[in-house]
Amino acid sequence: MRDRLDEFAPNTDVVVVTFTDSERLEGYLGRNDLPFPVVIDPDRTAYRAFGLGRASIARAWGVRPALAYLRLFARGRWRDLRRPTEDTLQLGGDFVISPDGALVYGFWSSGPDDRPRIEELIAASEQG
Repeated sequence: MRDRLDEFAPNTDVVVVTFTDSERLEGYLGRNDLPFPVVIDPDRTAYRAFGLGRASIARAWGVRPALAYLRLFARGRWRDLRRPTEDTLQLGGDFVISPDGALVYGFWSSGPDDRPRIEELIAASEQG
């Protein structure tokens, strides 16, 4: 996504919300090298507000995630992998919110490997 930020509608702000607590934030930022602001939500208030649930153990650690990890290995990115230190069952999402606070687009992940296509996010940014 970072290499396509210029394709988002003008005045679009991308913000990452994570449940990482303040003690682990520095490590999180170091591992992810994000070009946009990060907001921490250790109590998961925003996660609940957006209806982000939890994956089953089979979904979080099953075949699809295993295949995603194998693709990382095949691309030589095995050094990017770290032992999980947080809740691996918490599901995430991607949302586009208009300046007036209306939800323009929502994507609720069904597992750790489930992400929207970048083209969907770019198109939604143009609607907001």
